[in-house]
Amino acid sequence: MPRTPQAANGARPSPGRELAHPDRDDITLTAVLHALADPMRLRVVRELAEDGGELSCTDIELPVTKSTCTHHYRVLRESGVLRQVYRGTAKMNRLRREDLDARFPGLLDTVLTAARGTPGS
Repeated sequence: MPRTPQAANGARPSPGRELAHPDRDDITLTAVLHALADPMRLRVVRELAEDGGELSCTDIELPVTKSTCTHHYRVLRESGVLRQVYRGTAKMNRLRREDLDARFPGLLDTVLTAARGTPGS
């Protein structure tokens, strides 16, 4: 019998609410760099990296509309930069640091270090 995935806290995702993510080997440098090139998406990644855990979309305040936030999170998810899962009605986000470091060693740390000195990111 197939196992139902469980979150770290033991909660099971709602049926039909699983989101598509690329496998580690399918994450491309082009997609990651495109995702990280936008200041709002880079801001999300910085906050997730600083937190080190999971944050909901509403935990990270972005000065854009809700639909634009949804777009930014989708780009980050589809590029393989973050993993999103539903916890009840909240969409939780976690940086895919291990996958990114395995595919592109040092890239994420280099981008985050450079972004610390960039206004607006």
